[in-house]
Amino acid sequence: MQNLISALVSKQCNVKNQQIVSVMELLNNQATIPFIARYRKEATGNLDEVQLEDIVSKIQYYDALEKRKTYILKTIEELEQLTPELQKRINGVTDADLLEDLFLPYKPSRKTRAAKAKSAGLEPLAKRVLAQDKPIPNDEYEKLITENFDSIDAVKQGVVDIIAEIIATTPKVREYLRRYYAENGRLKSKLKQKVTAAGKYENYVHYEEPLSKLKNHRALAVFRGVKEEVLSMGIGIDESQTLVFLRKTFLKGYGTTQDVVSTAIEEAHKRLLHPSLENETLNKIKERADGEAIKLFAGNLRQLLMAPPLGEVRVLAIDPGFRTGCKVVCLDEQGNLLHNETIYPHPPQRDTKKAIKKIQSLTDAYAPGAIAIGNGTASKETESFIRKIKFNKDVNVFMVNEDGASVYSASKTAREEFPDYDVTVRGSVSIGRRLLDPLGELIKIDPKSIGVGQYQHDVDQKLLKEELDKTVFQCVNEVGVNINTASYHLLSYVSGLTPALAKNVVDFRKENGKFISRQQIKEVKRLGPKAFEQAAGFLRISGGKNALDNTAVHPESYAAVKAIAKLKGQKVEALLNQDIGLSTAEFEALLSLGFGEFTINDIIAELKQPGRDPRGEASVFTFNQQINTIEDLKEGMLLPGVITNITDFGAFADIGIKQNGLVHISEIADQYISHPSEVLHINDQVIFKVKDIDIERGRIQLSMKDATNNPQGGASEE
Repeated sequence: MQNLISALVSKQCNVKNQQIVSVMELLNNQATIPFIARYRKEATGNLDEVQLEDIVSKIQYYDALEKRKTYILKTIEELEQLTPELQKRINGVTDADLLEDLFLPYKPSRKTRAAKAKSAGLEPLAKRVLAQDKPIPNDEYEKLITENFDSIDAVKQGVVDIIAEIIATTPKVREYLRRYYAENGRLKSKLKQKVTAAGKYENYVHYEEPLSKLKNHRALAVFRGVKEEVLSMGIGIDESQTLVFLRKTFLKGYGTTQDVVSTAIEEAHKRLLHPSLENETLNKIKERADGEAIKLFAGNLRQLLMAPPLGEVRVLAIDPGFRTGCKVVCLDEQGNLLHNETIYPHPPQRDTKKAIKKIQSLTDAYAPGAIAIGNGTASKETESFIRKIKFNKDVNVFMVNEDGASVYSASKTAREEFPDYDVTVRGSVSIGRRLLDPLGELIKIDPKSIGVGQYQHDVDQKLLKEELDKTVFQCVNEVGVNINTASYHLLSYVSGLTPALAKNVVDFRKENGKFISRQQIKEVKRLGPKAFEQAAGFLRISGGKNALDNTAVHPESYAAVKAIAKLKGQKVEALLNQDIGLSTAEFEALLSLGFGEFTINDIIAELKQPGRDPRGEASVFTFNQQINTIEDLKEGMLLPGVITNITDFGAFADIGIKQNGLVHISEIADQYISHPSEVLHINDQVIFKVKDIDIERGRIQLSMKDATNNPQGGASEE
């Protein structure tokens, strides 16, 4: 079965069969995709993570298909209806839908009208009628009258039921109609009976759109309306066209038998085929829309997690508020809590002078390099307040997206980290840590609470969780983790480390102090050779015994670095931060020692920029200080903003006030774009033009057209 699957995946992915075999062997040996992509390039022929993910999904698909075939063959064999021809057809199928078509007539426990007619002995007559090679007189029907089929008309109806089922379970019929529905069908929705008001679904009360042009977000909106019992939905087709196909396929004989078959065709279409293919088509629409929404969510999450960190500096973080005050915390370079305080610079208390003195004393005492302000309630007022304070040295002020901070502050994770502090302090700490290291902090929060994506509560929740977990896993391993400062939660996403092993790493660190070498990792309880192999390259040790321990060079390749150092006549440490050029002779010498070409090139690149963070560096962004509420906005005004979410229909931006603005896809670029992600990314800093303001509904329409040349931070009117 492995050979069959590798051959199918090889053909579909346009990758050599041996590459697929190597990937399958590595996966069977518990290797993770980040590990395979980074450290097994020789085995896979330099397949990247995207290619590997695609290969793995197809391996899983065909593996499930083969297991399903085994079950189907066994079931049909037990029914004593498995013929050599049918077995060959089933074994040759590579599409799950076609496999189910072949199985459909043999599915157990199918209590259908046709089954009832068959049990009364009507099947032989039905097959004669379907053959249409000679007339069937009424006395042939009369002979089959029984208690359950007590008249000629009842017997004829039983025959129609059997023929209708034969038509509806014919694989080539289902295959043709499945394609017809996909290419020519229309998604339709209307207000459900007895529902008097459509509300937010007004656009879908008389809605009809070809499936070939259907946008995923509109499909998901209809599905949500159905779920909320406001709308009903279905697939519209041109029945005359599908009936023409069925008649051409099955009508071929004499008048009386042809009339019965014609009746059976219409019944098969109306009662069996259309309901079945309508449901199947709707399921495929939902599956596709879910997949694209999940993919979009994962892409947004990745951009959010990979936002540039501020780095190891002290931070004063503020969770703004009016009545309850602003919660202030001071954090050290690693995000540890040093102090917490509450100030009341805003109404109703408006104790501004005391608040200024407190902030000044905290900055003097803890010397923060930056101030982080959450972008929730009272954020703009708090930013204005902070910027008016005179400090003894320059301190950069950052606005931090606080979506999900309240979820974290009430979570088990937060309680474990800060058992002696309330939710307000925990929330402020989370805001500060997001500035220091967005990835390290955001992984503690359920991604669905972060606020990026669309219809996340409507899509397949199992698939959503799997994809988001995979995204977090990929990001963590792409960046690498400092084993001496990483939290248990961050470590649990490292390749090869289970949550239990991550906890053991933290426990070892508490008992023995900082790790001083990667080899010391092997001393962690229950961390065996396989886990070490998978994890070591992604774990960093700064200031340890071996300078290579703070790079992405895997310990298994240290010998290659030593060989390079020997060829260059230098010490290993001297190679770091150097652009090392290898001559052809030197490269061939390394190859002769058994080191792979891809591995050598990766080592040279890593030595040039050892431990480079792919996320870049955080930059200060300033909102327009004259705009405090939606009432301050005017049409035509140009404002700086930050992209906070990307959807199929546009992007949302924070412009420094409570309400985010929407940039519709048609307002993103002068030229046509099929999706906002072609142009925009989460955290992009953009100049917007205010297009429309609806104060009553709290909605702001923005445009990027004719606004990109305006200096950042400016505000003007056309």
